[in-house]
Amino acid sequence: MRVALFVTCVNDAVFPSTGVATVRLLERLGVEVDFPAAQTCCGQPQFNTGYRRETEPLVRRTVRAFDGYDHVVVPSGSCAAMVRHHYPAFGPEAAALGPRTHELTEFLVDVLGVTDVGAWFPHKVTYHPSCHGLRMLGLGERPRRLLRAVKGLELVELPGAEECCGFGGTFAVKNPDVSAAMGADKVAHAVSTGAGVLCGADNSCLLHVGGMLSRQGAPLRAVHLAEILASTEEEPWR
Repeated sequence: MRVALFVTCVNDAVFPSTGVATVRLLERLGVEVDFPAAQTCCGQPQFNTGYRRETEPLVRRTVRAFDGYDHVVVPSGSCAAMVRHHYPAFGPEAAALGPRTHELTEFLVDVLGVTDVGAWFPHKVTYHPSCHGLRMLGLGERPRRLLRAVKGLELVELPGAEECCGFGGTFAVKNPDVSAAMGADKVAHAVSTGAGVLCGADNSCLLHVGGMLSRQGAPLRAVHLAEILASTEEEPWR
């Protein structure tokens, strides 16, 4: 099967290690991954802000970039949700990309049929389910099933896990005070677990919460799920 990585603009610009980890993980599982260089933003920020006309060229470009691939893997629930749930509004060609687009944990569990990816990560971890993955994609237990199979990893439940962290894309820009208050609640819950790592499948959420953790000097690091799953005893995450 032909598989492409849709790295997303946030990962490309701020968290390139997540894209590297995704490819490393998939290749370890025997998947050959392409990276179409023509990919850019999926158009979610523009679409969520109401700029449909400005979104359309980005949708068309994305559809062209991933034409011909059997599967498109996205290490971001929010961008996967944009393609699956909102691209159909831009016509049949855009709609056709949706069924071929999978958030990373969906691809691992549903397409490859694996939960134990051979990872090793000897840390205490708590997991934050982002809103798009939780509510729009219905990821459910997929991320936790993958984490529970990681050797050495101790998974602890996050209080108020299903509450939004406050990022919400442009919501954080338009409503900074509310966003910061919601983020503070998420940080307090995460610290209360005693975990050393806060894990998530969306770096936008981890950017928001991780920044607050860093400013507070909290003994807790925000790490994308892909980097945990890519870690092995021979090549551990750093």
